[in-house]
Amino acid sequence: MTETLSIPMNGAESMVRTLLASGVEVCFGNPGTSEMHFVSALDRVEGMRAVLGLFEGVVTGAADGYARMAGKPAATLLHLGPGLANGVANLHNARKAGTPMVNIIGDHATAHQRYDAPLTSDVEAIARPVSHWVARVRGAANAAADVARAVQAARQAPGQIASLILPADSAWDTADGVAPALPVEGPAAVGEGAIGRSVAALRTGGKVAFLLRGAALQGRGLAAAARIAAATGARLVCDTFAPRVERGAGRVVVERLPYRPEPAIAFLQGTETLILVGAQAPIAFFAYPGQPSELTPPGCRPLVLAHPHEDGVAALEALADAVASGPVAAPGPRLYPALERNAAFGAEAVLRTVAHLLPEGAIVSDETISAGFPHYALFDGARPHDWLQLAGGAIGDGMPVATGAAIACPGRKVVNLQADGSAMYTLQSLWTQAREKLDVTTVIFANRAYQVLVEELKGVGAGTAGSKAFSMLDLNNPALDWVQLAGGMGVEAVRVSDSAGFADAFAAAMKRPGPFLIEALI
Repeated sequence: MTETLSIPMNGAESMVRTLLASGVEVCFGNPGTSEMHFVSALDRVEGMRAVLGLFEGVVTGAADGYARMAGKPAATLLHLGPGLANGVANLHNARKAGTPMVNIIGDHATAHQRYDAPLTSDVEAIARPVSHWVARVRGAANAAADVARAVQAARQAPGQIASLILPADSAWDTADGVAPALPVEGPAAVGEGAIGRSVAALRTGGKVAFLLRGAALQGRGLAAAARIAAATGARLVCDTFAPRVERGAGRVVVERLPYRPEPAIAFLQGTETLILVGAQAPIAFFAYPGQPSELTPPGCRPLVLAHPHEDGVAALEALADAVASGPVAAPGPRLYPALERNAAFGAEAVLRTVAHLLPEGAIVSDETISAGFPHYALFDGARPHDWLQLAGGAIGDGMPVATGAAIACPGRKVVNLQADGSAMYTLQSLWTQAREKLDVTTVIFANRAYQVLVEELKGVGAGTAGSKAFSMLDLNNPALDWVQLAGGMGVEAVRVSDSAGFADAFAAAMKRPGPFLIEALI
């Protein structure tokens, strides 16, 4: 009989086991040399799903999409400062979304750091602007306790980015064991008087609107908001890029605040009180000459019912109990957007078809940018679904968010509505979708331009675009070929240029499992 030698648990293994004990079950990663002991631990420890992304922006964006749908954090595994830097844009988006995430960032072994090796960098300085919590493991004996603290920080309401830096020696040295999960406090109760002030505002008879974000746009929060709106006539609005909204026929309709200042102010015109639930008072995305940065119209008073870290759902339910006497009437018959197979081909035709054919329980990752804004309301009549948006404005999250959402919800169809320019930031997501056999249908809106920037050029008063200026906004010469790009990543794809062809391609995609891409030449 051959004796089996036991291998002492090292810091990396203690971290992986602690992550599992704390409810973190997926690790999205793009590792390097300094993370090899963590990679080995993933292989030795049962229960942790390891998902490779070929670019760190895919890794961080997928962790964002996963957490938005799973309601709990995933881990990421990133290689030193440069690897972290590659993932920063989607960490920014996740931070703005209030997404819980635990980043494990490898670093040089402690004794090696003084030599200023080529990959040496100030990892803390890179992590801090996109993290709520940053720490460095101080030895393998502390690794498990530190990662438990990171999970605790990530799960603090409404969701935080926790970045834990792991020197290589803290991963390979012998550890003491696994740390237990730490307690996590739920969202705080709203401040004293917040509900009373909102009740008073609703009873004055003035025009009131609610600006909703976070859990207020899901489940119990939406149901309570619907009761309030039905009883008082208050208007329900979400901000332009809410991280997650439950939408579709049979659900309460929540209007979307327009993107640019003038339409946003006109949209809210006449509102006397704007009650904020998990949201800040609306501001412009950018400064425009001669236009205000604050979008609350003159004469309108912002009133906070719940700050983002507070329990907006409970506050809405208490408010509904105070102002609404009965349940909301049942919705009328579902009226899905009509399918127009012979319509002129463009963004509206594509989105109308998607809304008509979208299966119940689908998840939509929307990064249509300019193409989708005017047609957002079409999906109010689609079958019930979840809608995920670009919460932080840094383009390139649509494909990764769809990838993570598909891993979080394997029984649901995911549809990625994707602008072609921003798709190029993280097209490596397609490879991960193929490898993991994820049920994601990507629709590329191929207008062959950064169309939103063409519009912004005019909006900021920078003048008209000549050939040199337009060359910075145009995606032709050469034109992107998404069928070939997808094929190179292992994803089957088709190109369509008319409404009937798109309807056939999308209907087929909804009936087949696995990744698929449709390039729509709009």
